[in-house]
Amino acid sequence: QVHLVESGGGLVQAGGSLRLSCSASGRTFSSYVMGWFRQAPGKEREFVAAISWSGSSTWYGDSVKGRFTISRDNAKNTMYLQMNSLKPEDTAVYYCAADPQLHTIVVVTTPNYWGQGTQVTVSS
Repeated sequence: QVHLVESGGGLVQAGGSLRLSCSASGRTFSSYVMGWFRQAPGKEREFVAAISWSGSSTWYGDSVKGRFTISRDNAKNTMYLQMNSLKPEDTAVYYCAADPQLHTIVVVTTPNYWGQGTQVTVSS
């Protein structure tokens, strides 16, 4: 089992940047594929990005490619999402997620462990 806590959300103007963090506790952090998802009001949950156990491989949703960067520091049990060139349509609650299996996060997008979410609001 792993417990996830997000931080770093807030209000930013369009074109600005934010960095989200996800701190994990519990089982060995490096045994989990990690990911970010988001959900805007009235919309379905959307896959944002994922990173492999060691951090050597990453995946991104089409809407954030080239603007967002996912990373992890296994020594600190922390994952990050650097968000640049933010747009109003990036406004959502962002959730950290973890799963031991790559397929569950990247393909099926139903990870077993979730954080409580952090609000990101981008003003125009």
